[in-house]
Formats: sequence, C-alpha cells, structure tokens
Amino acid sequence: MNVSFQREPLVNARRIVIKLGTRAVSNESGGLDLARLEAIVRQLGELHRRGVEVLLVSSGAVGLGAHQLGMALPVRSLVNRQAAAAVGQSELMAMYAERFAADGVTVAQVLVATGDFDNRSRYLNIRNTLLRLLRHNVIPIINENDAVSVAELKFVDQASPVFGDNDRLSAIVASKMDADLLVLLTDVPGLFDKNPTEHADAQILHQIDEDWSGFETGDHKSEISRGGMKTKVEAAQIAVKSGCHAVIASGLDSSALPRVLAGETEGTWCVAQKGLTAHRRWVAWGTPARGTLSLDAGAIRALVGGKVSLLAAGVTDIQGEFERGAVVELKNPDGEVVGRGMISCDSAEARAWVDGKAPIDARNHDALIHREHLVLETQ
Repeated sequence: MNVSFQREPLVNARRIVIKLGTRAVSNESGGLDLARLEAIVRQLGELHRRGVEVLLVSSGAVGLGAHQLGMALPVRSLVNRQAAAAVGQSELMAMYAERFAADGVTVAQVLVATGDFDNRSRYLNIRNTLLRLLRHNVIPIINENDAVSVAELKFVDQASPVFGDNDRLSAIVASKMDADLLVLLTDVPGLFDKNPTEHADAQILHQIDEDWSGFETGDHKSEISRGGMKTKVEAAQIAVKSGCHAVIASGLDSSALPRVLAGETEGTWCVAQKGLTAHRRWVAWGTPARGTLSLDAGAIRALVGGKVSLLAAGVTDIQGEFERGAVVELKNPDGEVVGRGMISCDSAEARAWVDGKAPIDARNHDALIHREHLVLETQ
C-alpha cells in the first residue's frame, strides 16, 4: 500500500464534516465527557475563526438519554431508544450551544431521517438550509432523528436503509454538501492491518488509496454505541467515491484532530477518488433500495467490462415490489451486492419482461436499467 506523509489536501480543506462517535463524547457510564468535548469545541471554534466551514455530526443522544432515564445499557428496544434519544438530544444540544457560545460561535441543530434523503425535494431543502447556515457563519450540528426514526426496519431482503448510524449519515452529508474532508473520530487511532485486540504486532495503516483489502475491522462492541469499525470503513468509502477525502482517527486523544488538520501523520487517510455525479451519488447512497435483481455471470461481466445498460436477458430473479424509477440492488450469482440502479419500469413489468413477455412498445435494445442510472461497487 503506497504510504505518503504529504497530506496537503487535508490542510487546504475548506469545508469539513466532523463526525464525533458516541465513545468520543461519552464516558463509560454513558454521561458526557465534558473535558474531552470542551477540547473538541475549542478546536472546531478555531477552525471556524480561520474561515473553514464546519459541519458536525454528533452521536451520543441515545446514551445520554438512557443515562438520564436510568435505562440499562445497551438500549435494545426501539421505543426505548426513541425515548432516550428525545431526552438525550436536548441535553447534547444544550451542552454544545453553551460551550460554542462561550467561544463566540453560533450553532444550529439539524435532525434528519431516512426519508429526508429519499425524497429529492426534502433533500434539497436540507441542503439549502445547511448552505444558508454556513453562509451565516453557523456550525450545523446534525444527527439522525432517533426520536422518530425506524431505521432498524428493513425494506426488502436485508437491504440497508439510507443510514442506520451516524457514520453513514456523516458520509452522506459530506457527499451531498460537496465537502473536501470527512473526519471520523472514534475510540481507535485508525485502521490496522490486523485486529489490534488480538495481535500485539498490529500496525496502523496511514494511507489507503484504492486497495481496501489490507486491514481488519475486528468485531468492536460497546454498550453505548451501535456503530463499529465496519460502519466507519463503509462511510469512508462513500466519502472517497464522492470525491471527498476521509480520515479515521482517535476522538479520545485531544491532539489527534489538530494533527489531522495540520496534515501530520495521524489516523488513516483515505484518499479521495474521482467523484461520482450527483445523480449517481443519489442512486448509490441517497435512497433505500426497494427491490433486488439477481444477475447471471454474463450480465455481471458485461456491466463491469464496459459502459453498458442492464438488459432483461441478464436477470435471473426479481425480489420486492417497486415503482418505476425506484432504486434496486443488483446481486451476482453468489448473492453478493455488486451495484445499484434506478429501474425503468415497475416490478410487475420487470417480471413480465424477464419472463419473455416484454411490453408491446419495448424493443430488444431497451434496458431495465440504463447505464446512466447504474452504480457498481467497483466504481
């Protein structure tokens, strides 16, 4: 893996999304770690005074609310999580508002839910609100609206919702807001080539370009957080495919964030790739998958090998009920997700087409999913 210690793009970032994990804002009992939070607030305030646009995605509401309500951790019941979030969100925002104000910075709370990114009109409203807040020198503090969220519900056959944790949410915010840098602050100093809890000789990976195979995420578990290293890797991949640099670093070390932003060798730098178009970003991450198309090996080869559309002849099975224009997942013969696409017909028409009963106005060259509406895992 090519390691470089020249991190000039991070120093020059002008719009940054910072994601604070639950462990970074909480102590072991689930309460606020005020000393750590105040250090981070001062650092973000300094960034703000230098003219850098900062968006903060903060976890911790559920853990804080559970602490206040005397609920045992972890909170597994959905309704208890929602109740804990309702209490914890107010406490978390009160803390941020007070401490940022002491540093001369105004903040705003922005709560989002899965449907806000599924619906284009609501997504544009959120984007415009965030842009206007930044224009008025406000730091938006963003969180998934756990008080009303049902992100745990699956849409179809284990398909993931838009976001079920703040790691993924922060990456989507970075993507939608055209951020230069996403910093994921967690309870470990970065990605390792081996699981550091099992191997004393594990080495931290300082840079990832395109090869995402040389590390282990382990099986991180915590009573007060629901994300792990796997979700952070997925978030970093979303960011870099959107043309945004990402860094996974320690939120427990108060010197880590300043070192990252100074371009020093801190954490794991995931180098930005050529970004997808806004439409393809929406197909890839902005809306839940409403169905699944299983493809044969020939269709997979054709899609990976060139800029081709998906024809009905390459589809072996269709799961789920969906409307024309819905986003569906594409799976290979082994059942692995290889991409996503926006389909040109509803599920009933798609099944008829695959069964050889194409609509009257269809032609052999017509596609179930046009290449402009396809996003593959390899892109």
